[in-house]
Amino acid sequence: MITSAAVVWNAPNDPHPARAASQRSYSAVAKGDLDEWLTVYAEDAVLEDPVGPSMFDPEGRGHRGHAGIAAFWEKAIAPIDRFEFTITDSFANPGSNTCANIGRIRTSFADGSHTTTDLIMVYVVDDDGRVASMRAYWEPERTMASFTAASA
Repeated sequence: MITSAAVVWNAPNDPHPARAASQRSYSAVAKGDLDEWLTVYAEDAVLEDPVGPSMFDPEGRGHRGHAGIAAFWEKAIAPIDRFEFTITDSFANPGSNTCANIGRIRTSFADGSHTTTDLIMVYVVDDDGRVASMRAYWEPERTMASFTAASA
């Protein structure tokens, strides 16, 4: 399911539906393909990234439906020049519709500066294998503290 060289998967890699959906999601983001990314999500999906109030979601209610998720893309994903995902572990019970992935995302800006986010991402899929809920647990302050300016 991984279709981008910017996604490194060092975790269990069976055909679990939530794992597969998470891999499709990471690949679409790494390729900068909003249309592909939206196909991963159910029409009524809820995305919380990060969970709780943040600069992307001041009220902390999550981004709802394709319109809300596309608006999140414009705020949080579109301004980034490059995403690199490294997933170090993934937990999914057979027969369940949920997985929790542990990983790191490096976001690079056009000027070469970058940040690193360590996080846990929980995916719940519907009966069609589309993401019904994605909750990313990370701390914006820790990510901002990792900011590294571009080399001169």
